[in-house]
Amino acid sequence: MSADSTDGLSTEPTTEPNTEPTTLVIFGGTGDLARRKLLPALFQLGCKDRLPENLKIIGFARQNLTDDNYRDLMGDSVREFGSLAHRTDEWAMFAKNIFFVPGDLDSPGDYAKLKSRLEFLEEGRQPANRLFYLSVAPRFFGPAVANLGSSGLAGEPGLGRVEQGWRRAVIEKPFGRDLDSAQALNESVGRVFDESQVYRIDHYLGKETVQNLLVFRFSNTIFEPLWNRNYVDNIQITASEEVSVGDRAGYYDQSGVIRDMVQNHLLQLLTMVAMEPPNAMDANSLRNHKIEVLRAIRRGGPEGAARNTVLGQYKGYLDETGVDPGSSTPTFAALRLYVDNWRWQGVPFYLRTGKSMAEKVTEIVIQFKRPPHMMFSAAPGDELSPNSLALCLQPDEGVHLRFGVKIPDQGMFMDSKDMSFHYDSAFKDQDIPEAYERLLQDALEGDASLFIRSDHIEQAWRIVEPLLDSKNGPHPYEPGTWGPEAADRLLAENGHKWLGLCGAEDEGHA
Repeated sequence: MSADSTDGLSTEPTTEPNTEPTTLVIFGGTGDLARRKLLPALFQLGCKDRLPENLKIIGFARQNLTDDNYRDLMGDSVREFGSLAHRTDEWAMFAKNIFFVPGDLDSPGDYAKLKSRLEFLEEGRQPANRLFYLSVAPRFFGPAVANLGSSGLAGEPGLGRVEQGWRRAVIEKPFGRDLDSAQALNESVGRVFDESQVYRIDHYLGKETVQNLLVFRFSNTIFEPLWNRNYVDNIQITASEEVSVGDRAGYYDQSGVIRDMVQNHLLQLLTMVAMEPPNAMDANSLRNHKIEVLRAIRRGGPEGAARNTVLGQYKGYLDETGVDPGSSTPTFAALRLYVDNWRWQGVPFYLRTGKSMAEKVTEIVIQFKRPPHMMFSAAPGDELSPNSLALCLQPDEGVHLRFGVKIPDQGMFMDSKDMSFHYDSAFKDQDIPEAYERLLQDALEGDASLFIRSDHIEQAWRIVEPLLDSKNGPHPYEPGTWGPEAADRLLAENGHKWLGLCGAEDEGHA
């Protein structure tokens, strides 16, 4: 991949090292994300020689730390959350390029200090590249971007690469709270950065198993011909968590499951499952095809949303510290969506996610139609499962295929069995990298394929916004279950039930 590219995914390795001065500035440099994910991921990339040769890392936060203080803090974080245990020498070399600038996101004067430090580290060399990572609370996105513009740190607006080097901004989720706020944020960001310079991040897209969706679909001719309404009965996407909201209760009560999971993660997975084959593996092709899926999702307004959605709240949520005692914030959601295009017309897509559920699992299940004429039957007392393909994203990373076989020595009775592929056993000599490794590397190299475009953000909000104002109160459900019974009835209306081939319990997750 070329470090100069502002778009596109190259399959050719970089033949010459990038010797241009490059600086990654982490706003919120002492925060949880920086400590748990960003610095460990950067260190891993450094150990793999996948960073620009002259990369400098600057943490920017309110704490009054020296460079050495910050290096020690990050060293402790990499030791706890990364792979420092046997790489002390590598860390000593890596840490020499880590620096800290105390500052307030709302203070223009502090951006002037940051600019001065950047220019000092760049030593007057041109071009000098800058990546600004906004690892901060969403309320600071707008002010931070505005100050980057007014201080001159972002360079001339509207240019992905200027004479003094490229400028890029990585913005964490959530991007807006609704359509209006997302549009307003897009406008404020657009006044400082061109769209080609903006990398809206969803860490789900950095997962190896999520990226494998594209490889699995578009490189295996045994499956792609069946990937349509003629052979697929329904598609189910589940992202469940065993844990409660815990110490995130204060944030979660203002957000809820729709903003936290559906608007971003689940709709991203849906687009990757449903999209048409791109002409090329470049950012524009991939993102254009995903947008087409979102635009094709049937809109039913508030009434349609109420008819096709079940919201839930686990019992005990109101007792969590930081939760309003009268809160109606949902912790569970199940949706029925339809993609009204040639490929998927009439095929229901079921989405399910929640807290305090029976199992931690993220999976996509494609249930195929039954044969038009079934000549065989299950053994007495048994029930035949339909052919299903499960793409298991976590924690059981792999693929499961369910098909019918004859039971030995019992006439022509049949049973359903699974054929499984597991990443950890198939690639046992290779570590599966953290999502942030891939995403940070791509942002530094200018590959936007796995990042979210502004029109995608707005389309996703248009789909889920009717759910935010739902007058249907959430159904209570017991912790450690698969959510309220109403979620089962949502599928039963179409003659379906929740399936599950991934995780500890492979029999329906219901």
